[in-house]
Order: sequence, then C-alpha cells, then structure tokens
Amino acid sequence: MWSSFWSIALTVWLTLGRLTAGIQLDINDPESIKDAAATAAYGMMSYYHGNESGQIPGKLPGTWWTGGEVFMALVQYWYWTGDTSYNDVTKQALIWQKGHNDYLPDNYTQDLGNDDQVFWGLAAMTAAELNFPEDEEVSWLALAQGVFNTQAEKWDPDTCNGGLRWQRNSWNGGYDLKNSVSNGGFFQLAARLARYTKNETYSEWAEKAFTWATSVPLIIEKGWTINDLVTVESNCKAPNQMQWSYNYGIYFNGAAYMYNLTNGDSKWQNVVEGLLNTTWRNFFPKEYGGNIMVEPCEPQKPGVVECDGNQSTFKSLVTAWLAFTTTVMPNTLDQILPKLQGSAEGAAKQCSGPSPDKICGQRWYLDKYDGVTGLREHMCALSVFTANMVPFKTGNREQGPLTADTGGTSKGDPSAGTGSHKPEKDEPREITTGDRVGASFATVAVVGIWLGIVAFMMTGD
Repeated sequence: MWSSFWSIALTVWLTLGRLTAGIQLDINDPESIKDAAATAAYGMMSYYHGNESGQIPGKLPGTWWTGGEVFMALVQYWYWTGDTSYNDVTKQALIWQKGHNDYLPDNYTQDLGNDDQVFWGLAAMTAAELNFPEDEEVSWLALAQGVFNTQAEKWDPDTCNGGLRWQRNSWNGGYDLKNSVSNGGFFQLAARLARYTKNETYSEWAEKAFTWATSVPLIIEKGWTINDLVTVESNCKAPNQMQWSYNYGIYFNGAAYMYNLTNGDSKWQNVVEGLLNTTWRNFFPKEYGGNIMVEPCEPQKPGVVECDGNQSTFKSLVTAWLAFTTTVMPNTLDQILPKLQGSAEGAAKQCSGPSPDKICGQRWYLDKYDGVTGLREHMCALSVFTANMVPFKTGNREQGPLTADTGGTSKGDPSAGTGSHKPEKDEPREITTGDRVGASFATVAVVGIWLGIVAFMMTGD
C-alpha cells in the first residue's frame, strides 16, 4: 500500500513540476533569449503540417492569412538568432502561396480580404529587408511589389473619397466596410517599399493612405486613437471603436519607416510618439506593471478562451513591429525595450505547460500556465523572445532592415502582379489628380462586449 502511495505521490509531484517550470529566460543574455525562441519556434511548428506529403505548403487549417504571420515570424527568428532550422520550410511556404507574384493564389483569391493579402506581402517585404535567402523563381521584393500593385488598383475613390475596402470582392461579406488594418497594411507596405527602393511613387502612396485614414474616423489625431472600421453606408463617418493592438502597430511601424525615409520629419515623429503612447495606455495596463502586453479580449478566468483565432495572434505582430521600429527610429529604444523585456519575461512564465516540450499559454500577465495554447500562442511567444535580441544587434553594420543602397540584395519587379489580364506597367501606378481629391478583420461588436473592453482598459489605467 505504501509503495502505491509513494508512486502516486511521485507522479503528482513530477506532473506539478512539469506544469510550473517555465522557460528559464535571462533577458540580458542573448544565448538565453535564443534558447527561449528556439523552444517557442519548435512548439509553433509542431502545429504546422503544410510541408508534409499531401498537404498544402503555407496553409493552416481554417485560415490563410495567419500563414503570412507564421512565416514572417520565422524570417525574423532566423534574422535575430541565426538559426536556419526553418529556412527551407519558410521559403517553400512563401513561394507556394505567391499566386501570380502577388499573393492572390487562385484557390483562395475569391474569398480574400485586402488585409489577408497584405500580411503575406509584409512577410515578403521583411524577407527582402533582412536578406533572407531567396529562391531563383522570384525575388522577395518583387512579391511585395506585386501585392502593392494589386492593392493600389483596389483604391476606391468613388466611396468616402478613397481608401481600401476590407474585402477585395463585392460578393464577400464585409465589402461595404473600410477598416484600419487593410488601409494600415497598405500604408506600411508602401512606406517600406519607398524606403527600400527610394521610388517616390511609393512614398506618395504612403502619404496618401495615411492622410485618407485621418480624413475619416479611423485615425483620430487628437489623442491618437485608432478605430477598427468605418462603413461605406455611412460615408465612412460612423466608426466601430473597437481597440485592437495590431491597428496601432501597423500604423506606428509604417510611420517609423516614413520617419527614417524623410530623415526625421517631425510629422512622422509625432505620429509614432502619439500612437506609442496610446499603445502603452491601452495594451500595457498599469494593473500588471505597465510593461506586459495584454490584448483586451484576453479572459480573466483561467481556461476560458475569449480571444478568437485572429485576435490571439496580435501580440506576435505588435512585438515584432516594436522591435523594428527601434531599428529605423533608434530614439524609441529606451521606451520600447522595457515593454519588450517585461512581455518576454511574462511569456517565459506562461511557457510552463506539460513537458517534455514547454507549452506556451496566452496571458503573459499571469505567473502560471493558463491552459490556453496552440500555434498562435507559441507564435506570440516566439516573436516577443526574438524581439529582445534588438540590443544585441545594435551597431552591427549589416543590421536590418536593409535597403537597396545599404546592402539589400533582393531585386525588384515594378510590374509584378499586373499579369497579362491587366495593363502592363513599368512603374507602380501613379497617383492621379482624381486620387489626390480624396485626402481587421472587422469586428462588429455588440454593445456588451464593447462596454466590457472599455471597462477593461479603464481599469488598466
């Protein structure tokens, strides 16, 4: 009997040990950060099967755009850590889903939003800026240009004086919405292409896209808040005020690139500083010390999942964009780094699920594993760990993001994505006089959810 008792006790003790031992992270040791990132990357890729026989490279069950996030995160992982373990699978996915060099693959195009497409374009742009090894078939820069070209053609001056609709096709629900993430993605991509190529057409489009977003109640310059979407039916005057971190990140990172491109224009400095201040207030609540990122949808009760499959990825995007903001706008490092460090330490504690592999949870503000896990939670942990390599790359003359003038080797194709069914262009589409007249996935929330999130943010202050 006693032997049985001690056997059970030992099993319980070992199980508890497996559940409480998080990733051991020394935020001041680059090797410790790399080890943590490797653990999270392994956990993330344990959910991916696109490289297996009979599967579709780059495609995840139930979603397409998240693949762009996953492989963008792996490009960044390679860059920050030097680990090439996932380079082949990353390259395979980014090429397989390229469509007609525009990330509009025939199997999915009929159902895609502009935001879906742009995340793959941003992944390709990241690969170009970091000199990720290329395939001879097509360059990363050309793929990013293909996305830009096909999105510029969707600019809609006939309603609300401009902007991109959420959906690309009129038969899809959401076509009558114009949202922050679609327009912000186009803005960021244009800004990054402008910096990489020094082509003024891209910078003109970036200026135009940002100006339009401030002309409707998407970006509110007084107080620097970003609403989720506006409706065409209201002439883009009635906003959905849901607050999501990636709406802020997609704009402040694009603005940081514009700051760098314009050699420190105060306009873009004000944009970045204003949006960062709101980001700190909304998504780094003082309730948890002010340095740990929290998405408003994250539940308060362990084991209850309230963030959907899209929202649970936002921390991956925002932490990566914070890191790259410091590289193109170095004067932001002192305020951004503590947020990245605090979030990484929180993520390390959450990566304490059952062994033998460290299973990463969702809510970084909790000291123990919360039981909410999956590919997205590991991706968020991966991104925040790799983002903390920023101070160890500083001063490296080959530090990205690169440009064509500073060591970037990816060669462009300004006509990429135009295809034989569209007019061929030697340059990106020019802004016309008519264009100049005009200056998220949508979450149509019920009042109760909105009030709950407002209450969350208020208590976070």
